[in-house]
Amino acid sequence: MKKLFKSIAIKTSIITIIVNLGLFIIKLILGLIGHSKALVSDAIHSLSDVFTTIIVIFGFIISSKEADENHPYGHERIESAFAIILAFILLMTGLYIGYEGILAIIHTKDIVTPSLIGLIGAIISIIVKEVMFQYTIRIAKKLNSPALKGDAWHHRSDAISSVGSLIGILGAHFGFTALDSIVCLLICILIIKTAVDIFVSALSGMLDTACDKETEDEILKTIIDSNKNIQVIDLKTRMFGSKIYIDLIISMDGNTPLKKVDKERVKIHDKIEKKFKLVKHINIKVIPNEK
Repeated sequence: MKKLFKSIAIKTSIITIIVNLGLFIIKLILGLIGHSKALVSDAIHSLSDVFTTIIVIFGFIISSKEADENHPYGHERIESAFAIILAFILLMTGLYIGYEGILAIIHTKDIVTPSLIGLIGAIISIIVKEVMFQYTIRIAKKLNSPALKGDAWHHRSDAISSVGSLIGILGAHFGFTALDSIVCLLICILIIKTAVDIFVSALSGMLDTACDKETEDEILKTIIDSNKNIQVIDLKTRMFGSKIYIDLIISMDGNTPLKKVDKERVKIHDKIEKKFKLVKHINIKVIPNEK
């Protein structure tokens, strides 16, 4: 399972790197030729995607390693750590673009009106990045990968950045000279927001945050359906990177033979693991009813 996870994740990331390198070259050339600061900023955004995706790949390689003596619970949590690094790089990228935009606005008289050739790069980027977002987010949800989800939203933010570039170029061409630079600030805000969202999501995977209520309810239903005579005393879940850990306390009739108690415990354990592929560890404690 881990090898399959790593294979799919790395394949997705390599496709992302190739696409982003292509977009970076196209947008940079057209941005420079067309004198569009917004499109050049957008190109820098695409280049930052390449570096963050490389970081994501390293995260996949390390997090998919088997448990060892020093890491008996595995390495899944490292993926969240790499997602935090990704968020930091995004933040720095956003601040740099914002800084360039502010300088351009301050020196408005030196702004050269961008030509419409930059529209080609913006339109190509909008279409390609939205397709990449849909592709990556589908894989990310399937693998429940925080790093890959961050990379997917990086695609979406890039697509929206390109919409901003499109608006900036058009506005500047029709007389609103500073609009192209103002769009740089909007792109900056968008990138910073994406960075914060990725950071918060990754942090939750490192702080033993419970999995979503819908999943907990489904786990509870699976337990009850396995044996109507079992009472669930306590159910706790926690996210360990992209994996789910479960601590469960159930009660059974105190007169139940030990062999049958153990059989029911194993039955519940196996049902949960079979239905919820992201569950890595289940600790089940059985106590007698208080009757």
